[in-house]
Amino acid sequence: MHNNPANVRFADLCRVCEHYFGQARQTAGSHRIYKTPWLGDPRVNIQNDKGSAKVYQVKQVLKAIERMEIEHGTDKR
Repeated sequence: MHNNPANVRFADLCRVCEHYFGQARQTAGSHRIYKTPWLGDPRVNIQNDKGSAKVYQVKQVLKAIERMEIEHGTDKR
C-alpha cells in the first residue's frame, strides 16, 4: 500500500482497517467509516470504487495507522 496506493483493492483496505480500527461503525452504501481514538483528521472513511480503493483514502488510512502507532505505541504490522 505504501509503494502503490493507486493499486489497492477495496476488500484489502477493509481488512487492514478492521485489523487496526475494528469493525466499521457505518457501512451504508459504498462507504465504510471506522472509529479512531481521536477527533478529526486523519479520518478513516473509505469508499468502494468498482472494487478498488480511492488513492487519497488509502493515504489517509496509512496516515491514521502511523498516528495510532506513534500515539499509542502499537505496531501491528
